[in-house]
Amino acid sequence: MEELAGPLTQYGLLLVFANVLITQLGAPLPAIPTMILAGALAQQGHWPAAFVVGIAVVASLLGDLPWFYAGRRYGHRAINTLCRFAIEPDTCVRQTENIFERWGPPSLMIAKFVPGFATVAPPIAGAFRLALAPFLAYSAVGAGLWAGAAVALGMLFHNQVTRALEWVSDMGTWALAVGLVVVFYLVFKWLERWFFIRIMRMARITVDELHELMRSGSSPLILDARSAAARRLDPRRIPGALAIDTNAPVMHPGVAPDRDVVIYCT
Repeated sequence: MEELAGPLTQYGLLLVFANVLITQLGAPLPAIPTMILAGALAQQGHWPAAFVVGIAVVASLLGDLPWFYAGRRYGHRAINTLCRFAIEPDTCVRQTENIFERWGPPSLMIAKFVPGFATVAPPIAGAFRLALAPFLAYSAVGAGLWAGAAVALGMLFHNQVTRALEWVSDMGTWALAVGLVVVFYLVFKWLERWFFIRIMRMARITVDELHELMRSGSSPLILDARSAAARRLDPRRIPGALAIDTNAPVMHPGVAPDRDVVIYCT
């Protein structure tokens, strides 16, 4: 345990700052375990808990600002780019847009607690032209609540955290094996998505092919499956496309079974 305690107490706050910053910049790394550990060490008197929360808030805002300005400048393209790094990017865009659409800027205060929304909220706020001052205010409150909850959890269960550290120290190679299992899971999820996209490409139609279909008089039914927020951010649409609600039990009634249907989304 002493082998771990020394580096943790020496570099713990720096680790919190780096972990939160990298996470908010878009890396799929969890920051909560680091803050829980820092909270447990705060309970043992290594540093004030407020320092941990303050450092996490500053790192979070520094990580959010580049994506906020990217969303303001590039709009939906910035959101799509960030969602590609998510573990489950297929639902990232739609879910996050719907949350911001429903709750507006105050949703930034709970963004860190919603998987997927935490990282994508800043570019969405920028794309919706939220002013910098309210963005920073709501984001700071949200980061404070998020970091405060993790630190409080570490302080409350500091004995259990200490025992967990002792277990990791004693396990040695077994702890490395657990880490490899986590890495294997992440690689598996990435391969799963890669194969899925590869299969989906077989059922895709190019812009030129769709244009030729429309010119030939085949009259394919074109469905716009983007969310309402996405349509406002990018009002361009394929001529004749019908907007649909993918949450509805029937996306579009009355479609003949022999008619070509083309669906496009974000």
